[in-house]
Amino acid sequence: MLFDRLDVKKAVPGAAPAILIIGGAGGVGSIAIQIARALTDLTVIATASRAETVAWVKEMGAHHIIDHSLPLAEQVAELGLGAPAFVFSTTQTDRHLDEIAALIAPQGRFGLIDDPAVLDVNRFKRKSVSVHWELMFTRSIFDTADIAEQGKLLNEVSRLVDEGILRTTMTEQYSPIDAANLQQVHTTIESGKARGKIVLSGFDAAK
Repeated sequence: MLFDRLDVKKAVPGAAPAILIIGGAGGVGSIAIQIARALTDLTVIATASRAETVAWVKEMGAHHIIDHSLPLAEQVAELGLGAPAFVFSTTQTDRHLDEIAALIAPQGRFGLIDDPAVLDVNRFKRKSVSVHWELMFTRSIFDTADIAEQGKLLNEVSRLVDEGILRTTMTEQYSPIDAANLQQVHTTIESGKARGKIVLSGFDAAK
């Protein structure tokens, strides 16, 4: 999303060199914050709404934290940075779409990974904002000509982890993989209160 789709190394004329990551405390947001801090010069703004998630997002490296339970555009404006060039929405995109359209810079680039029932992109036309919808399996599903890029990305992430530049985002682990633990994890994720990545591991061989 960051480098292939949003092309964050390419500046948006007149925009603040900043990225807003919506859902900063989730598994994807947590790693996106770290990657943006480690590999770009962008100012990283992330959303979180509870004391524990605010602390987590700060630990991941966000420069600024705003509350996604409140209007986003006003909070971004109050930072005094200007309109950010990039917005990456990891969750509840339909809920925040009007605010994203209001706060993003003209000619900015907007990316999302969740699955809103309806996504009305007409509101982005006035600003000529490009919209990028990423699915990590697209290359493998369609056996694209650049399928090898997926392996390169994974190798690069592995290197960054090995060098201590990126850290794990795992916050909870459940074992074994069974119906009860699966239900527990889904309940946590569906509550919208998950922090980092929740891992299920190990099948119960006896069952």
